[in-house]
Amino acid sequence: MAAQDGGDEVRVLQNLRGKICEAKHLVPNKMRDVFCTINLDQEEVFRTQVVEKSLSPYFGEEFYFEIPRTFQWLSFYIYDKSVLQKDLRIGKVSIKKEDLCNYTGKENWFLLQPIDSNSEVQGKVHLELKLNELITDNGSVCQQLVVHIKECHGLPLINGQNCDPYATVSLVGPSRVDLWNNGNLVQDVFLGEIKVPVKVLRNDSFQAWYLLQPRENGNKSSKTDDLGSLRLNICYTEDYVLPSEYYASLRNLLLKSSDVQPISASAAYILSEVCRDKYDAVLPLVRLLLHHHKLVPFVTAVAELDLKDTQEANTVFRGNTLATRCVDEMMKIVGRHYLKVTLKPVLDEICESLKPCEIDPIKLKEGDNVEIHMENLRYYVDKVFREIVQSSISCPTLMCDVFYSLRHLAAKRFPNDPHVQYSAVSSFVFLRFFAVAVVSPHTFHLRPHHPDAQTSRTLTLISKAIQTLGSWGSLTKSKLSSFKETFMCEFFKTFQEEKFTESVKKFLDDVSSTESKEPSGLSEPVHLKEGEMYKRAQGRTRIGKKNFKKRWFCLTSREFTYHKQQDKEPIFTIPIKNILAVEKLDESSFNKKNMFQVLHGEKPLYIQANNCVEASEWIEALCRVTRCNQKRLTFYHPSAFLNGNWLCCKATVENTVGCARCTADVPADTQIEIDGDRETERIYSLFTINISKLQKLEEACGSIAVYQGPQKEPDDYSNFTIEDSVATFHTLKQIIDIVEKLNDSHEKYRKKRSSSAKYGSEENPIVGKVS
Repeated sequence: MAAQDGGDEVRVLQNLRGKICEAKHLVPNKMRDVFCTINLDQEEVFRTQVVEKSLSPYFGEEFYFEIPRTFQWLSFYIYDKSVLQKDLRIGKVSIKKEDLCNYTGKENWFLLQPIDSNSEVQGKVHLELKLNELITDNGSVCQQLVVHIKECHGLPLINGQNCDPYATVSLVGPSRVDLWNNGNLVQDVFLGEIKVPVKVLRNDSFQAWYLLQPRENGNKSSKTDDLGSLRLNICYTEDYVLPSEYYASLRNLLLKSSDVQPISASAAYILSEVCRDKYDAVLPLVRLLLHHHKLVPFVTAVAELDLKDTQEANTVFRGNTLATRCVDEMMKIVGRHYLKVTLKPVLDEICESLKPCEIDPIKLKEGDNVEIHMENLRYYVDKVFREIVQSSISCPTLMCDVFYSLRHLAAKRFPNDPHVQYSAVSSFVFLRFFAVAVVSPHTFHLRPHHPDAQTSRTLTLISKAIQTLGSWGSLTKSKLSSFKETFMCEFFKTFQEEKFTESVKKFLDDVSSTESKEPSGLSEPVHLKEGEMYKRAQGRTRIGKKNFKKRWFCLTSREFTYHKQQDKEPIFTIPIKNILAVEKLDESSFNKKNMFQVLHGEKPLYIQANNCVEASEWIEALCRVTRCNQKRLTFYHPSAFLNGNWLCCKATVENTVGCARCTADVPADTQIEIDGDRETERIYSLFTINISKLQKLEEACGSIAVYQGPQKEPDDYSNFTIEDSVATFHTLKQIIDIVEKLNDSHEKYRKKRSSSAKYGSEENPIVGKVS
C-alpha cells in the first residue's frame, strides 16, 4: 500500500470494517464458551474475545483492516471454545464477495449455516485444455481431451502448513477437475472443483485461471434453521485509486471547506449531510484534512456550529455530531503513541497480576472478600488516574490545539458557567479517549490479545471510575446520587478529596494549551507493534536443516526484536537504523504463505505471519518506521538463497545485488502516514453513491434562492442544514461537476480493465488475463 500521494498506476485497494454484534439461539445442548472469527475464504484474520457460558453471546466488537489479496468468500465462524480438545465449529455465515454490497452499512441477522467440508474452498487453478482428433485402429475419427494442470495459487493451509495437493479429472457432462490434499495417514481433504464446458475448446488450445468452487451438493441436505443466528454490520469497499492529478479539483474543494461561510455550505460538511452514517464520511475526511494540515480550522468551524444548538452547558459535546466524531477519529489516529507511553505499562501490570476487583454484590462469588477487592480496585484506579494526569507532556500538539479551540468556544457560548471550559475538554480526553482505551486495550494495540473474563471486568470497572474522576465536578455529593449502581456510589465515597478535582483541572489546563507539549526527543522507545510469528532459524539445527520456530516479535521506534516468550529478554535484536528493506518473500521459497523478509546488515531474517492481513500490517509498520533510513536498498531478492543459489535469479553468489526493485517507496517525512489519494477516492465514492441526494439538495437550494417561500417535496431535503442557499448551491454544483468528470475517468479504466480480462467459462470467471 502506498503511504503518500502520487503514482502513475491505478491501484485497487480493498478494506473491510464493521461490527460483530451478537449471536442468539445457538444449538441448545449446553451452555457454551463462544467466540467468533472472520475468515477470508479459509484464512482466519480476526478473532473476538470468548464469551463464557452463553447461548446468546454479545460480542460487540468492531473490526477494520485492509484486505491485501483477492478472495471469494467472507465468512464468520462461531466456535465453541475447548480447553483440552480442538475448538468445535458450531456454524458459519458465508457471503460471496460480489454480494457484500447488498449488506454494506446496515445491520443484518444471518442464519448460521452448517459447516460442510465440500463447501470450504479457496484458491485458483491454471488449466490448459485441448481437444485432439485421433484416428482409431478401425479408421474412425474420435476426439481426445488433454488436460494440463499447470499451477495452483492461494490454496488453504492444512493444519497450519501448505497443503500437498493432487487433482482428479473426470468427463461427466462438462469436464470436471477436483483438487484434493493428500492426507498421508489421515483422510484426504477436498479443496475444490471446477467445471469447464467442452464447447469452449473447439480445435485449439484453451488456457485460463479458474476459481475453485464448492461441490454442488455441499450443504444441500442439511437443515439451516436450528443452529442459531448472527447479527453483523459489514462495510466492504473496493477503491480504484487513480493517479493523483485526477483528484486535484475535489481535493482542493474539500481542503477549502474551513474557509467557506457558513461552514454548512462547504464540501466537507455537505459530505457528512448526505451520508446515511456520518462515520462513513468522517473516516476519510479526517484523514485527508490531517494529511494536509487543515483539520484544526475545520473542527473549530463545525464545533462552533454544534454549540449554536446546545442549550445546556452540561451537555456540551456529548452527542454524536460531525464535530465530536471528527475529534474522536483524530484522537485515534494521532493519539496512539500517547496512549502507549501513558497506559501500556499500567495496563500490562493489571492484565498480568490478575488481582480480583469485583465489587458488585450480585457478581461476587462465595468466599470473596469485598474489602480486599475494593482495595485492589482503588489501587489500580489511583495508578491509572495518576498516569493520565501526569501525562500532559506527552499529549500530541495537534490534540492540544483542538482542545484549546473547543475550550474557548465553549466558554464563549456559556460565559456564565466557569466549569464549561473544562467539561468541554474532559468529555473528549477522559470519556472518549482514555476510558475507551482502558476498557478495550486490544483495540488500541495496547495489548496483543483479548483479556480474560476477570481482567475484562476489572478494566470495565476502572474505565467507569476514570470517566467519573475525569468529569469536571463529578465528585460532589449531588453527583454521587446519580450513580445507577449503589456499589459504585459506595466506592466513590472514598474519592471525595479536593486533590482529585485539582489534578484534573491542572491536567485539562495543560492539554488545552497552545504551547507544544511533545518533547523534542523521547527518552523511552515507543512500542509500535508486537505479536507471535514464526521465524526461520538463523543457524543450523543438528540434522543440518534450517527450521521455523514460533517467537514473540516486538517493534519499537528504536529496534526490532524477537523473544522466546512474551516479556522475556530478546534473543535477537536489529536496530531500526540497520534495516535496509522490508519485502514480501515468494511463497515458493519455503512452500509457506504470508512470508516476508527483513534485510539488514547480516543475512535476511525470514518471517511467517499467521495470516495475510497480519503480514501486510507488519510490513507496513516496518516500512513506516524505517522510511528515513539512509542506506535503504533499491533492489532485493524476492526469493531465498537455498542450495547454493538464489531461487529467483539463479545467481550463485549470496551477497550479489538483488534482481527485483524494492516495492516500498520512501515516503515524505511526515508525522502521520496517510494515503491522501486513497482518502479522496473514498470521498468521491461516497458522493457518487449519494448523487441523488446531492441533486435534490441542489434543487432545494435553487428553489429557496429563487422563490423564498414554500418548496415542493420538502421531505426530500428537510433534514439537511441549509443556512445559505446560494453558497450551498454553488458548492453543490462544483461537487456534481467534479463527480461527473471522475465518473468518466473511472469508466474509461473499467472498460480498459474488462477488455484485458476474459472468462474461463460462464460458471467460473477467470482471475487476470488469459495466458
